[in-house]
Amino acid sequence: MCFVGLALTPAPTRIALLLEWGTVPANIFDTHEAWLPQLVDPALLRLFTALFIHVTWLHLMSNLLFLLIFGLPGERALGSLRFLALFVIGGIVANLIGALSLAGVRLPIIGCSGAVSAVVGTYVALFPRAKLGLVLPLGLYLEFVRVPAYLLIGIWVLLQLLFSYAGPSYGAYVWWAHIGGFMVGLVFALFSRDAVARRLRY
Repeated sequence: MCFVGLALTPAPTRIALLLEWGTVPANIFDTHEAWLPQLVDPALLRLFTALFIHVTWLHLMSNLLFLLIFGLPGERALGSLRFLALFVIGGIVANLIGALSLAGVRLPIIGCSGAVSAVVGTYVALFPRAKLGLVLPLGLYLEFVRVPAYLLIGIWVLLQLLFSYAGPSYGAYVWWAHIGGFMVGLVFALFSRDAVARRLRY
């Protein structure tokens, strides 16, 4: 809905909304001011709202595709509440790292790539040798195939690099947000391993 709403608005309004609800590093942190008061500034809510803003169909659909591929088995393993916490915390921390790496920049960091990075990181840590089932068009028919998770992750990394250099975000430097989200996912998996083992056992 956020994407459709943005797509239907005039360009000047769309840009204003991106700057208002996206993570604009210059609006989040001022390197010349004390850090502690800024950590409780309501502007930090933009670290969350930016997760639901995308500019292009390709950006949105690629995130949704990999969220579907890794999110469905991830949610089954973690449980709904723990998975939701992973997505939100991973996305917020990823945007925070992106804002810190671009302190002073007035262009917005947008999209849920950091949150998806966290989901991918957790899945890799919990199921490093897993194969994921996909339905692919092979010839005239749709075929169900099992693809190694690491191959899909490689495709995902290439897409993130593409968007970092050519997408609407601020150049290749937003790559740090993706790395940050992935690391959050790895740490989250360490704290969730026992709970996941209990869920899968029963």
